[in-house]
Amino acid sequence: MKHNLSPLIALQKLDLRIMEINNQRRKIPERLQTVEIPVREAKQLLQETNAALEILVKERRSHEKDLESHEAHTDKMKSRLSELKSNKEYQAHLFEIEVANKKKGDFEEKILLCMEKIEQLQRTAKEAQENLSIVEKAFAQEKKVSDELEKKLSTELADLEGQQQAHSAHVEKGLLSRYNAIKAARKDQALAEIKEGTCSGCRLQLPPQLISEVKRSQDLHTCPYCRRMLYWDGQIPVETTPGPDLDKTSILEIGESV
Repeated sequence: MKHNLSPLIALQKLDLRIMEINNQRRKIPERLQTVEIPVREAKQLLQETNAALEILVKERRSHEKDLESHEAHTDKMKSRLSELKSNKEYQAHLFEIEVANKKKGDFEEKILLCMEKIEQLQRTAKEAQENLSIVEKAFAQEKKVSDELEKKLSTELADLEGQQQAHSAHVEKGLLSRYNAIKAARKDQALAEIKEGTCSGCRLQLPPQLISEVKRSQDLHTCPYCRRMLYWDGQIPVETTPGPDLDKTSILEIGESV
């Protein structure tokens, strides 16, 4: 059975490599998504900062317009001073101008506060843009590596799949069907080599009698635990028949005659 399993063993090596390649290919998009997270976060921070900056700029312009309107109104009030006839009216109008001047200070303070916040957000936006450039560069590099790996793996996979079909043709159909059924059920290898008295598939200790049968028998044996097909890749020990005992004296005499 060792000889009959040889094509199947070769086929399994191809299948395991194909499985490994497919797993690697599945992980490529996941890895790219992980690397892309800092890019998305940096873009979001930059967008939020620019949005807040735009709101503040509009608020500053609104305060500036209010200040402009207030100053125009104050100028009109000042121009009316010469028109007032009584001292009482004059003093009352001066008080109104004084109140207007204080209100002007409020507008100016609001404008100054907006300008300070704008400067802070501009610094934040600059830092966010620089950080975005860094993470975008890192992502582009990772994508380049991933694309090259995908191309390499796809080429190797196509070659292995061709070999897989060729090897499958050399395996007896019934045995191949059983192999494929076990492979699908276990989702990995269907054949398991006996190593140090254990099944390499499930890592459990095998009965010595079963190991001996696998080594010597022409029948197919399976692991009693994981149901994988067992094979032995070592040399089957050859029993030697001891020859007739020679009399020590005879040996000595032969040696002496030589």
